[in-house]
Parts: sequence; C-alpha cells; structure tokens
Amino acid sequence: MTTLVTGATSGLGRNAAAFLAQQRRSVRTTGRNRAAGEALQALGMAFVPLDLAGATSADLESLLQGVDTVWHCAALSSPWGAWADFHAANVLATSRLAHAAVANGVRRFIHISTPALYFDFNHRLDIEETFRPASYVNHYASTKAQAEDVIRAVAATHPDTTFVMLRPRAIFGPHDRVLLPRILRLLRERGGRLPLPRAGTAKVDLTYVGNVIHAMQLATTSPDVRSGEAFNITGNEPTCLRDVLDVLLTRLGIAYRIKDVPYPVLDLAARAMQRWAAISGREPLLTRYSVGALSFDMTLSTRKAQQVLGYQPRWTLQQSIEETVNWIRAHGDDYGL
Repeated sequence: MTTLVTGATSGLGRNAAAFLAQQRRSVRTTGRNRAAGEALQALGMAFVPLDLAGATSADLESLLQGVDTVWHCAALSSPWGAWADFHAANVLATSRLAHAAVANGVRRFIHISTPALYFDFNHRLDIEETFRPASYVNHYASTKAQAEDVIRAVAATHPDTTFVMLRPRAIFGPHDRVLLPRILRLLRERGGRLPLPRAGTAKVDLTYVGNVIHAMQLATTSPDVRSGEAFNITGNEPTCLRDVLDVLLTRLGIAYRIKDVPYPVLDLAARAMQRWAAISGREPLLTRYSVGALSFDMTLSTRKAQQVLGYQPRWTLQQSIEETVNWIRAHGDDYGL
C-alpha cells in the first residue's frame, strides 16, 4: 500500500518521504513548492502539487486513492503571521484531510503537532502530554492545538482509522528551514555576534529529524496505541543551546561570539519589532516567543512514547550534530554559506 506524505517539499516531510523511498515503500508526496516537488519526482516519488487548505473533495479523493497511511507533516510553522493563514493551513487543512482519510479507508494517520502549545514564559522541565498553559503563546501554537482537537473529534467517531499525534521538540538536521537558518541569519545580520538571553544556557530539548521519522514509523506500526493519543518526541538528551552551537558552528568553521543580553532587553526589542511588523507586514527578526524559547528552560517527558510506542532515539546528540554538519557542508547554498 501507499503512504502519503504531506508537506513533503521541505523540512520533516522531505526527510520522511526520502526515508520511505529508501525503504522501497510506495510513496505519494504533496506540497506547494513545485520545484522541490520535481526534485522528489527525480528520486522516483509521485508528487501532487496541492494546497491542502484550498483542496476540493475531488482533489483529496484523488490524492488519497490507494493510500493506506498518511504522514501529515504540512503546517504553517512560524512565530509570526496572520491568524487567517495559520487557521487555514493548520486547522482547516487538517480537518479536510482527516475527514477525507476516513472516507477513503486510510488505516493510520500520523499527525505532526508541536510542543509550542506548552510554552507559557515559565521554566518547565519534564513536561507531560496533558499539560496546557493558561493561554497559547502565538497563532501557531493556538491553531496547532485546535488541529489536535479536530483529530481527537474525528478519531472518536471513526474507529476504523487510527490517529496518532506526535509533538517533536526543536527538529534539526537536513532540510531544516526553521532552527539553524534563523540562527545563521542572526549571525549574518549581526556580524558574527549572536545575542542570546542567559548566554544560551537555557536547558532545551533538541530532536534530530531521523529520530522524529523513527517515531513516526513506530506510531504507524504500533499495535498498542489508542486512536487520538499524543506523544512527546525528543532526543532524550536535554542540553544547552550554547553547547550545541559551540560544536556545530566550530565544525562548520563559522566565526561567532555569543553576546549575553538580558531577557527583559530582548523582550522589549521583540515587542517593538512585532509592533513594526504589524505595520510593515514583514516578519520581525525577533518575536516574544522566539526570545522566550531561548530564555526559559523547557524539556519534555518522553515516558509515554517509550512505554506505548517503544520509542528510543536512534541517533545520539553527538551523532545528530555530526550528520547535520556533514549535510550542511554538502548543501551550503541552502543555508547561505
């Protein structure tokens, strides 16, 4: 049978599609980037250019024909943007795809969510899946939480399809368009100086993309998972961002200096940038969330994933950094290097 990978033209989805193809699985991919889609086709994968938020019932029926499993990686993942865009990409698209999957006999549906829905500007360690803040930090977190509600509602009324939600923390590795690109952009714009609250010593979880795909595979095959369940996924090695950057940037030969900037100063700067962004329509260099995520300790518990899915990372943090360095060296143009 065929696995459909959404959001396959970048980030996690692109890596997931490549993994399935390497396993000689039948793969159908979809995304909005036609150029990246052509690259997937060159690797032997079927590609369907489609905006899921605007897809018709006929579009989705055709997309899901013969599909046994869905890996739903597509999302609008950004700390900044218009509510309507986030709602369309994260809630509406997920709802349409989930209902279409049920109607077309999909056996298992893996939905990629986010730990951003936990964040509340407080230090929190070993967070379990049941935690919720008093309010969500931004449109991304809010709409991803709504998308999870959609998945649970569909799962509760359609038992023939098993829905599993994964919340991977801070994904990095090949084709990363979020974590490292933003850091490298800051370095370029600041002349090699990287302003970080607490000098980058906040405790964080990072997750190599290969470990996320491993978790997706386990979620696809596990006989014990209950439909509608959510699982935290990390590398199980909490660390400080500074320590990771020291190794990674040094290995890449990138000169840098971490500048310790007090959190209140960066928070004020982020507030000002967000006000200007609301006028200019351009994404701010800093947002309150991006600054807060670097200021507050935040680690996740993966006990549930270990117990139910049998999840253990296949790549250590050291191995993950090495794989990432090797990929960036081979694809420097993608990072502006």
